[in-house]
Amino acid sequence: MAMEIIEGVWLSYNNQEEGFRLPVNPPSIEVKEAGSGKKYTILGQGEVNVIQAPELREVSFESFFPLNKDKDPYVVSDKLEKPMWYVEYIQKWMATKRPIRFVYAGSNVYVDSEGVKIAELNIPASIESFTWREVAGSPGDLEFKMSLKEYVFYSAVRTTIIDDQGEAVLEAQQPQRPDEREPLKTYTLVAGDGLWKVAQKCLGDGSRYREIQQLNGISDAQLDRLPIGMTLQLP
Repeated sequence: MAMEIIEGVWLSYNNQEEGFRLPVNPPSIEVKEAGSGKKYTILGQGEVNVIQAPELREVSFESFFPLNKDKDPYVVSDKLEKPMWYVEYIQKWMATKRPIRFVYAGSNVYVDSEGVKIAELNIPASIESFTWREVAGSPGDLEFKMSLKEYVFYSAVRTTIIDDQGEAVLEAQQPQRPDEREPLKTYTLVAGDGLWKVAQKCLGDGSRYREIQQLNGISDAQLDRLPIGMTLQLP
């Protein structure tokens, strides 16, 4: 059975709540990968290089947003929006100061021990630069260049103290799966809600309910009689 290979680039935001496929595939995509190391001078041996984790990958490409699908044979997306529609979405994502997700599915196919594979790149990334312009000769079309840098979600590592034969041993807990969704700014109370429950649901820590209480000017006397439908501001 023949395998259909869909080649293209997709950009999305907030856990794919928003996003689109680039209407025209870039003629090339440059991926920069670099190692990382530190140099030290050791007495009697001279300079040594200590290899560390690789640096974050950088991706750059250029293409254009066409005005008219019927007049442009390079359009690969099923739905074509106006050029400024794409520009405004990218500008909005940049303004949030949060990462997007970059997905590239290539036409290169290879086979390994697990079967047929398609070369692809699927990473969260920050938009480092975005340049666009309208050029003479193609009225309405917008050319653009974009540079991305791989983004790694990070947070404090929780540890627990375990008594190992009278000695305290620190054990790091497994990090939670990264959440790409944009943090909630408000929450509307429903039946059964209390501030501790809201803090646990929205902030991941019920003990932070005091922050919500103070932010919304709620007194201790009001804690047990918050009305359903009340909209709370979240820290």
